Amino acid sequence: MDWLTQMALGKPVWMWAAFLAVVLALLVLDLGVLHRKQKEIGVRESLLLSAGYITAGLGFGVWVWSELGRQAGLEYVTGFLVEKSLAMDNVFVIATIFAAFAVPRAYQHRVLFWGILGVIVLRAIMIGVGAALVANFEWILLVFAAFLVVVGARMLFSSHEPADPRDNAVYRWLAGHLRLTPDFEGSRFFVRRTPPGGSKAVLYATPLFLALVMIELADVVFAVDSVPAIFAITTDPYIVYTSNIFAILGLRALYFALAAVTARFAYLKHALALLLIFIGGKVFVAEAAGWEKFPAPASLGITAAILAGGIIYSLWRTERRPPEPAA
Repeated sequence: MDWLTQMALGKPVWMWAAFLAVVLALLVLDLGVLHRKQKEIGVRESLLLSAGYITAGLGFGVWVWSELGRQAGLEYVTGFLVEKSLAMDNVFVIATIFAAFAVPRAYQHRVLFWGILGVIVLRAIMIGVGAALVANFEWILLVFAAFLVVVGARMLFSSHEPADPRDNAVYRWLAGHLRLTPDFEGSRFFVRRTPPGGSKAVLYATPLFLALVMIELADVVFAVDSVPAIFAITTDPYIVYTSNIFAILGLRALYFALAAVTARFAYLKHALALLLIFIGGKVFVAEAAGWEKFPAPASLGITAAILAGGIIYSLWRTERRPPEPAA
């Protein structure tokens, strides 16, 4: 068992194995036990699942704190909080995709489950590339920081209406090159059908598959923001990947809890924009002050304050908003 003590990306193999074991257990529990049968997930169940995932993520952070120390623990919690907040923004885009494709609620959980598996692999690749760049080019952190400030500023002053996914070039290409069924075929992504005038069954994609592809594509866009954001908090690949994945694991549960009340978080995107500007800006502040890193307690406190302010302001403003006049 000596291989368990070998180092991989700065941490012993056993620490990576422990993390993967916890993630696998959560996925098996979710799909194999709690949602073995196809069903519609209600808000109450969604809130309980979301609370469970958040508890598991923060519990892993406690373990990181005990194993790697206070600095690593604070960086993990900050990264988890930032990624969970950016995932809330992703929820609004997912809701738009499901609405555009008219995906029944009973099938949405399956799409999100496979979407999350794709995200786990995709983030591993992107974080691995990011870690290699940071290890070989220290100045790349300043590039990441500048990118976050620019993205945050654009988010702050741009329109917040999500685009119709059917206007996306990838969607149009897929719709023009794939054999597609006109309607959903239960929860299946692919089915075999005999085309008109044909004699042999061939593979057809369903609209559910197109929804899955668009959700994966949306995560690529969000990862372009979130991966530089976490590297601006810490350059430890273990902290970066574990905080990212634990935040994303609860995305399905978070979706079913928030999708029906997205209008109540109308100003959250402004808070996320300010958060990206702060995360990028603190890298320049640390560089100018000659610090090795921006103080982790201050980073966590300011991050929590920005997000709490955005949520509270959103709830306050939407509560005071006058009702729509009757038609």
